[in-house]
Amino acid sequence: MPIKSRTIQRLMRPYHSKFVGLSQAADALCIGLTLWVITSFYGLPWLDLYTLAVASGIGLFIFFAPFHDLYRSWRAAGARHDFSAVWLTWLSVVMALLFLAYATQTSEEFSRRAALTWFLVTPMVLLLWRSGGRMVLGHLRQRGFNSRRVAVVGAREVGAALVRNMLDAPWSGLRPVGFYDDRKPAGLRPLVTEPLKVVGDLDRLVKHAQEGRVDIIYIALPMRAEKRIQRLLAQLSDTTASVYVVPDFFMFNLLNSTWTQVGDLPVVSIFETPFYGVDGWIKRLEDIVLSSVILLIIAIPMLLIALGIKLSSPGPVLFKQDRYGLRGNRIEVWKFRTMHVCENGAEVRSATRDDPRVTRFGAFLRQTSLDELPQFINVLQGRMSIVGPRPHAVVHNEQYRKLINGYMLRHKVKPGITGLAQINGWRGEVNTLDKMQKRVEYDLAYIHNWSLFADIKIIFMTVFKGFVGKNAY
Repeated sequence: MPIKSRTIQRLMRPYHSKFVGLSQAADALCIGLTLWVITSFYGLPWLDLYTLAVASGIGLFIFFAPFHDLYRSWRAAGARHDFSAVWLTWLSVVMALLFLAYATQTSEEFSRRAALTWFLVTPMVLLLWRSGGRMVLGHLRQRGFNSRRVAVVGAREVGAALVRNMLDAPWSGLRPVGFYDDRKPAGLRPLVTEPLKVVGDLDRLVKHAQEGRVDIIYIALPMRAEKRIQRLLAQLSDTTASVYVVPDFFMFNLLNSTWTQVGDLPVVSIFETPFYGVDGWIKRLEDIVLSSVILLIIAIPMLLIALGIKLSSPGPVLFKQDRYGLRGNRIEVWKFRTMHVCENGAEVRSATRDDPRVTRFGAFLRQTSLDELPQFINVLQGRMSIVGPRPHAVVHNEQYRKLINGYMLRHKVKPGITGLAQINGWRGEVNTLDKMQKRVEYDLAYIHNWSLFADIKIIFMTVFKGFVGKNAY
């Protein structure tokens, strides 16, 4: 499993007080100048209240910024991180300023036009100076300015992944000089020769560090090498090099990994859901709003489908089946009945092409995914989500959890009506283990990279390519 670049970014985050101070000063200047330019543009007099608003806005911005990791070193954070961090921080500032204006009954004294423009334009100005700063600094670092010579201890997978990330980001100014390792190639785990060569053993590293030939050292040895790491750290304490330890648990398939604490002890999560705290509220609000709107739109079509099922074959309108939901708890999933049978026991056969159990009207519903519509009621109930891994029958879960590593991690989130796997063509009959493995890969990728924008994109793509598929029957 290749190490994740965002995990590498977390490791490469040397905070510099000067950088933070300059960034805060630039942000303060942008916030104040933006309002001054706007008032001048509209021909408004500068009031003392505007000075107070600027001072409050700057103070609140600096206060909220650490919550969104805004002042992370540019060596570690990309432009995408800046975009979300700036907007989220400024949104917090705007909400606080509106509350203060309401509480002090001064909102009527501000120009609404100027205030609205200030709220909208300021984050764009903040992003503009950051983009310019990144371009200039990246250009200088690529030419050797403010660069750091990096040595990596451990010429195996973790070290190689670390170096590749540095080489892929020349703007970071991290210049790897080579691997240092005193292990010999053995068995199926040879020492890494690419992307850099092994330039020496650990004694040579200590010598180079003492001579000032390396600035930063990343120790990427396995966790079982605790004594070797402690001995090396003791030797490197006699140098001025900055030293970082890269624990090899970052080679694991980390699912929304985060640093946290138990008392005074730092711990890192390996498998975790992305929907704790605010993100969980956002996800639930998204489901409630969208499912309510969709149910209003599809209410009459659902009634017509129910009538069609009743007229075309005997049996209930709804098919109810037990499946695994959040945390592996059993939930009852509702669908329109498309078969002559309603299997919900120890044996559940997936539908196949020309399956005799499928009714004629049911085949149409399955091919167009209209049989899934009652699941929006499950979403409103809180059992499911609109976007997430598709739920499978309990018997299939028990089967595949034994065959596919990480299969049950799909249940760290609520199952969904549609998902990343579905819009990429992995829906319908699963007649080989490889097909289910691909589904699981996409499901875990969705959990790894969840965002509200990703959900909206998946819903949008489902409308155009997720309802009808050649494998749906």
